[in-house]
Amino acid sequence: PPATSACGATSVPAMLLKVVVFALLAVSAAFDTEDDVIVATDSNFDEILAAHPLALVEFYAPWCGHCKSLAPEYAKAAGLLKDSEAKLVKLDATIHSKTAERYSVQGYPTLKFFKSGEDFEYTGGRTAKDIVAWIQKRSGPPAATVETVEAVTALADANDVVVVGFFGSETDKEAKNFQFAAEHSELTYAVTYSAEVASHYKVTAPKVIVLKKFDEGRADYDGELDSSEIDEFATANSLPSVIEFSDAMAPKIFGGAIKSHMLLFANKASEHYPALLQVFQTVAQENKGKILFVIIDSNIPENHRIVEFFGLTTTDLPAVRLINIAQEMAKYKPESDEITVAVLSKFAQEYLSDKLKRHLMSEKTPADWDAKPVKILTGENFESVVHQADKHVFVEFYAPWCGHCKQLAPIWDQLAEAFLPHSNVIIAKMDATLNEVESAAVQSFPTLKFYPAGSNKEGQDYNEGRDLASLAKFVSAETGLTVDVAAQPDTLDDHEDHDEL
Repeated sequence: PPATSACGATSVPAMLLKVVVFALLAVSAAFDTEDDVIVATDSNFDEILAAHPLALVEFYAPWCGHCKSLAPEYAKAAGLLKDSEAKLVKLDATIHSKTAERYSVQGYPTLKFFKSGEDFEYTGGRTAKDIVAWIQKRSGPPAATVETVEAVTALADANDVVVVGFFGSETDKEAKNFQFAAEHSELTYAVTYSAEVASHYKVTAPKVIVLKKFDEGRADYDGELDSSEIDEFATANSLPSVIEFSDAMAPKIFGGAIKSHMLLFANKASEHYPALLQVFQTVAQENKGKILFVIIDSNIPENHRIVEFFGLTTTDLPAVRLINIAQEMAKYKPESDEITVAVLSKFAQEYLSDKLKRHLMSEKTPADWDAKPVKILTGENFESVVHQADKHVFVEFYAPWCGHCKQLAPIWDQLAEAFLPHSNVIIAKMDATLNEVESAAVQSFPTLKFYPAGSNKEGQDYNEGRDLASLAKFVSAETGLTVDVAAQPDTLDDHEDHDEL
């Protein structure tokens, strides 16, 4: 009951407390929301974080396709967390750029989790279920304490993967190692000290198991209960042995601890697919925790870009490739196109033993590659052209489907024509979807690199204006040569000047 004076009036301290509470509620209520997501601006961002110490913030752009895909799942997650201490927030970074710049937002969507003012990169999935699970993991203890079989069952029903530790006491060394692993993991961890729960799962403490909604359903760990080994075991069992690529699974595939991915490109509707899948699953089990095995369904139009990225066409399929996403997207190709357990097992083992050479794609160099002002480069002739010590070479790495590359094409032609009288300057282009060179990592299109004359041919990225005047000014400054070009406006939008791979 409220503190009162002798005449029954509410005391001053109690009144002040009510004022403070109402003020805080008023601040919280003042924030605009859309589908339970708090709408942030440059002016109210800090107020939102002050009112909600636990908040996931999406920095988005209205034109961003990935942001549009995320929107319904993000709103659904916000609804699921409506009564939670943690809140979901979104900020249009194209309008409220000060806040976006403050947190070094480089692409969209960028998601950051704020905990008492400190920000962390969001590394979870893009479904509502994944978002909620990730936030709950970050908001609560590293491992949830469960003391009944029903509690473990409920946790397993709510999550695709649960790592369960059985220990005699929280002071046990193994229990502390488990907690340390949980603290540094993206997965859901649970710990129990109940003998009844251990008996139900037919284990003796100390013990760690993984309960999962795929493959065999349960995996038991039999090694040393060291935190790093617990984490390695849990990670290896956190995804199905074979995963089908999709937008929803992409964050788990690319954001996971395993960076080596073997890809099967096949049409799932084909009568041969079941046999291919069985082969792939067999090899996946052999290499569990070492290589991630991913299926790319070539029958899905959205996957055609991935097929092209590997230099494949529908006539080449089914096919298998291996990629290391941690080593500049290095690609590897099996020595045989035959898809059998023997071929793929050998392919995997040679890769893991570092016995394979990187597979670099290349077109055949056309006979007239140097007939026009813009020279045509391929994987075959790149080194011989670019590494000429007496030549300055400016290269555009492009993709045929890239809209910004198409916009740049006439300007690039004009640049080449302007410097055509200077034989020591080469303006060139290379279709980077069909040609690769080990010395040039291309992450987006168009990528422009300048290779100055001399012995240093590492190349420097060009990130300035894409209008003719800016490009010509750059080349002139680097070469000491001058040309006259008519000033033209930059035809590329400032907010979207690259197409990602």
